[in-house]
Amino acid sequence: MYFNVVDTRIHFATLTMKPSNPKTHHYKTKVVWTGNLGSGTSDYRAYDRDHEISAGQKITIPASSDPAFRGNPSKYNPEELLVSSLSACHMLWYLHLCSVAGVVVTEYQDEASGTMEETEDGGGAFVEVTLRPEVTVLHSDMVLQAEALHSKAHALCFIARSVRFPVRHEPNIRIQQA
Repeated sequence: MYFNVVDTRIHFATLTMKPSNPKTHHYKTKVVWTGNLGSGTSDYRAYDRDHEISAGQKITIPASSDPAFRGNPSKYNPEELLVSSLSACHMLWYLHLCSVAGVVVTEYQDEASGTMEETEDGGGAFVEVTLRPEVTVLHSDMVLQAEALHSKAHALCFIARSVRFPVRHEPNIRIQQA
């Protein structure tokens, strides 16, 4: 047994057992650079940062780097995809937990944000991500449990458990209007 302490707005600790035969999941994606303007990377300004992300037969995602790093602002960048991955993982766990607990969610949206700090060597790292789920539940008697389930969703989220920076939560729970 080991303790996994998760740092969020609500501090808590969960006791987890390491399975003797853990299930393993493998993921494959393909990234193809599409930004060769004719002379490759002959100069820092001679190429675009555009690329495509795909996985199997799924829709291809047009991507680039952050505009601060000469990227195309009309395309997703890796930093946005990391923040959205944390948001989506949390949402999927949260909806699952609500359905099991009898909390009927009728709407869910999240305007998540992340902060990355550059380092002197040109690299950088995320220092935090904040999720701001706006959740609508069917009845007022579901609000307290709906709020509490955010902590459990965070503790179970595969992506949040894989990052080394805090993922904070600022949920807002509303009641569906008749």
